[in-house]
Amino acid sequence: MKSRLAASIALGTAVVLGATGCNMLAPQATTIQYSASDGVNIPESGPLKVRNALIIADADGTLGNFVAGIVNDTDEQAILNVSIDGESQSIPVDARSSVSLGRDTAPMVFENVGQPGSDVEVSFQSGEGEGVVRNVPILDGTLQQYSTLVPTPLPETTTTPAATPSPTATPAG
Repeated sequence: MKSRLAASIALGTAVVLGATGCNMLAPQATTIQYSASDGVNIPESGPLKVRNALIIADADGTLGNFVAGIVNDTDEQAILNVSIDGESQSIPVDARSSVSLGRDTAPMVFENVGQPGSDVEVSFQSGEGEGVVRNVPILDGTLQQYSTLVPTPLPETTTTPAATPSPTATPAG
């Protein structure tokens, strides 16, 4: 009788450990933070948090529109500095507010970002933070939600030489 009780307890313990033991060895997928969209999140760039950062580029990557949500949880205005391949641009974000680049504000357009489908190294810095460099995906306007964000080149200005006055005859007199 005692051996049957011990065997039942051992079998029950083995079933419980076999069914739930994976949680002790494998990380739970719900605890892994990731960017659940096309862009990437940059939380450690200083007091400002950058959400869903991506670049929408024209077909050859000559121009790229930096698109992101920027959140300021602090009580003071802060400035986000964004740099791509030596070209830097900044945007102020008011205290306790957020900005949606590409929707709330004028686009932040960079030159020679790279081909759509690749990544580009982007530097983010705000406040007293050192800043971070992250790879940001480059997309094109194939998807409908990005079609209006593709940058268009500025129209080329052509200069026309000023017309030279034609000589006029002076009346003899």
